[in-house]
Amino acid sequence: MSVEVGQPAPDFTLTNQYGESISLADFRGKRNVVLMFYPFAFTSICTGELCELRDSQSDFEAGDAEILSVSCDTPHTLKVYAKQEVLERSLLSDFWPHGEVSTAYGVFLPEKGFATRGTFVIDKAGIVRWSIINGPGQARSADEYKAVLAGL
Repeated sequence: MSVEVGQPAPDFTLTNQYGESISLADFRGKRNVVLMFYPFAFTSICTGELCELRDSQSDFEAGDAEILSVSCDTPHTLKVYAKQEVLERSLLSDFWPHGEVSTAYGVFLPEKGFATRGTFVIDKAGIVRWSIINGPGQARSADEYKAVLAGL
């Protein structure tokens, strides 16, 4: 079951590609959050989505938003991937316990071992204001996230 719009977003702490712990609570009262789950690093659709976010970073800064991208890859894999694609923001690893955060948001596919493409816009108070869940092969558009952030 996915987290519903209007509900508090489940808090979590995950490790990024640099070995740093990042918590959703770190942003409460400070910034909106675009929480984006994606299947795997180094795959074509995921790379396209993450590079689109990288290339439109200033739009998200204008919306006072932090982008948190989460996959079930290891932090070591994410470090190599971030370097290859010049992704400077945090890529979070939901590797162990495997898929725990993805499961809390209702986007983990246990039969496949990864998260599908789920996105949640969370306001500064920690409330989910918008979400979309696409299948693994269905790309998302960052324009949708920008429009939601403009309305917050």
